[in-house]
Amino acid sequence: MTTLTKSKKPSKQRKAMFQAPLHIRRKFMTAPLSDELVEKYGVKRLPVRKGDKVRIMRGEFTGVEGKVTRVDLRKMRIYVEGVTRQRMDGTPVFVPIHPSKVMIIELDLSDQKRKELIEKKKKTGGEQEWVS
Repeated sequence: MTTLTKSKKPSKQRKAMFQAPLHIRRKFMTAPLSDELVEKYGVKRLPVRKGDKVRIMRGEFTGVEGKVTRVDLRKMRIYVEGVTRQRMDGTPVFVPIHPSKVMIIELDLSDQKRKELIEKKKKTGGEQEWVS
């Protein structure tokens, strides 16, 4: 992750990240693409969106594949179909997962802006200017 501020202190970096506005936080919610998608689109990682199919790579649910049902920018977590826990009263509840712990295996390209983002990242090589 590139730096948000000029400071090298981890505490200031974390503070800047957690106080960032939502349109900047969306850029932090990126996940790597599978090898097939990297070859197809020429991009290594993209922000996770509702409707993408992902494979969980770390943690208790390693290997589980499912569609993203919700993206929470405030908590910086995603929720995946089939990744649930039982509450004490028996009702299932989704388990929050950090997007860096998943790999996108199928993209939801129903939106024209997503296609434009892929083309833009392919041209620039994925490099973007970070504004503090």
